[in-house]
Amino acid sequence: MLSEQTPAHFIGFDALATGDASLLKEPFRVRRKALVDAVTEKRWCHVTRTTEEPEQGAQWLETFEGAGLDGIIAKRLDGPYMPGKREMVKVKHARDADCVAIGYRIHKSGEGLGSILLGLYRDDGDLQMVGGAASFSVKDRIKLLADLEPLREGDEVREGDPSRWNSAADKRWIPVRPEKVCEVAYDQMEGNTLHGKRFRHAVKFVRWRPDREPSSCTFDQLDVPLNYDLYDVLEST
Repeated sequence: MLSEQTPAHFIGFDALATGDASLLKEPFRVRRKALVDAVTEKRWCHVTRTTEEPEQGAQWLETFEGAGLDGIIAKRLDGPYMPGKREMVKVKHARDADCVAIGYRIHKSGEGLGSILLGLYRDDGDLQMVGGAASFSVKDRIKLLADLEPLREGDEVREGDPSRWNSAADKRWIPVRPEKVCEVAYDQMEGNTLHGKRFRHAVKFVRWRPDREPSSCTFDQLDVPLNYDLYDVLEST
């Protein structure tokens, strides 16, 4: 059965009620204790780890990235639950990388580009797509298109992989000569092997890097966290 082949685990981080009693107005400290008291079956049900020590939180941020976790959450111990409001703070990694611009997509409005497709060179010399930079202002969309359009050769348009966030999105893209390097800000990579890695989320374009040779943009510059089994993360919860 599927439940035996791929068992599901419940991981709780907050409690909004116990039975018919609402805990929404209770501080997080009280809600957290109610959650811990309620989770008695430890094999399939867990609660997230917590600490009041910043150093411990920083260690978890670094260590558990290798288990696929992309950050840690900071919450006020005395804060009530606030429906519809983001009262918590998510702490994620802040990194930068230099990538080769290998193509672009036109913005859905038809004005300027919508995203820049990025690549890194592998050890075998192949240029591998690793994601894209998006969310530009109208002014930047037009300027960046002017920067990349001269590198286009012919009228080729390539089909892109379907978006996991929006299956209806047009993923066609226009390739360009791999001559321009840009610096991007990113949080995390995903993938099981080094040459199968890509940016987990869309990255932020920072600036062009005319001082960098495209061939110098390799996977070697990336932080590669040590693999960490998620079950080890849950072990003491």
